[in-house]
Amino acid sequence: MVSQFSAIFVWLFAVEGHEEKVARKDLAVIRLTMLSRLVFVSANAVKSSGPLGAGLVQLSHLHTSPNSQAPVPALPEKGGKTRHGIIPEELFQLLYPKTGVTGPYMLGAGLLTYILSKEIYIINHETFAAACMGTVIIYGVRKFGPDVAAFADKLNEEKVQKAQEVKDLAMTSLAQAIQDEKKEQWRAEGRQMLFDAKRNNVAMLLETNRRERVHMVTNEVKKRLDYQIALQTLHRRMEQEHMVNWVEKNVVTSITPQQEKTSIAKCITDLKVLAKVQQAKATA
Repeated sequence: MVSQFSAIFVWLFAVEGHEEKVARKDLAVIRLTMLSRLVFVSANAVKSSGPLGAGLVQLSHLHTSPNSQAPVPALPEKGGKTRHGIIPEELFQLLYPKTGVTGPYMLGAGLLTYILSKEIYIINHETFAAACMGTVIIYGVRKFGPDVAAFADKLNEEKVQKAQEVKDLAMTSLAQAIQDEKKEQWRAEGRQMLFDAKRNNVAMLLETNRRERVHMVTNEVKKRLDYQIALQTLHRRMEQEHMVNWVEKNVVTSITPQQEKTSIAKCITDLKVLAKVQQAKATA
């Protein structure tokens, strides 16, 4: 029995610390509180359908089939309002339309009176021990709960900050990887143009080499033709010189001394006649 009350007051300590520091995200306490609140909200939603309908709705929320298409309600990050640190506000809102404002308290007092009168629970020394322990625990919760909650929140914030740093680092690295991948894709797209440019350069080099070779062949052929023309010209000139020399030699050898004297006299006579003609033209 003492262990049961200890567990209850430890849970009360956690809930009280959560109320003192709303920003604390203690998932274990939230799940315990939300489980009871889920029951009351479901009962309030189907209060007009009777106990059987309420029970079915609760079972449908608590035990969903893997093949069910109904969406699972999201677990809130912060707990709702509670009274006395343990009783959900939804219980009071559920009983107010039927019993009024004092209904929940009368219900609790009646249940306690029934349990004690029927001796379902018997007050003994363990009850007083549990009460003392509960008093000490409540005092500890009231006294040290905010500090513990602040310390727990600080630890939680540090963990969240570290996780956020790891996430930011991963996001940064992934974003950089995406940018690198896009750049590589852009480079891959530009390779086609690069290959086209290289093909054009190779084609231009081949065309240049072809034209250089054609020009070289043309020059060599022209040189050979020029050589043949020069050779023919040389042959013709040599033949003409040889012919002139041969004719001159033959002419010189065919003239006799008498013919030479006669031709010389003829030339002198012609010169004298030309001189007289020039003098006559000059005097006229």
